[in-house]
Amino acid sequence: MEPHAAGSFLFGCELTASTKSYTFQVDEEDDSDHILALSVVCLTDGAKDECNVVEVVGQNHENQEIAVPVANLKLSCQPLLSLDNFKLQPPVTFRLAAGSGPVHLAGWHRIMHREDASFEDDDDFSEEEEEEEQELAPIMPAKK
Repeated sequence: MEPHAAGSFLFGCELTASTKSYTFQVDEEDDSDHILALSVVCLTDGAKDECNVVEVVGQNHENQEIAVPVANLKLSCQPLLSLDNFKLQPPVTFRLAAGSGPVHLAGWHRIMHREDASFEDDDDFSEEEEEEEQELAPIMPAKK
């Protein structure tokens, strides 16, 4: 198996009346961390003026499936929603819970090799950094 290149890759999918769901998944044997960051959800050409509800289906901390609505789009009042790089960890399914679309989801697939990410080092502060933190003035409550 060849290692994957680390980096960011464009992601996109479309939900329609005939294709109501899309699952984003990665190879479980892949030794990298994957993040899917959603930037925008929008109605595309051919959409009707109806409510289009997009849900994210994933698993909670108890491995139970949960569905969370992330967008309710309507051509006449809100055809586009910025999600500000809403981060999800695969596997994740996007589902058109209401409406007939077409709804397009766009964002970034970020891949980070685990050996490249030094999570342990993030918690260690040098003595200089600790001293600088101690010298900061405390935050005072606002005067009324």
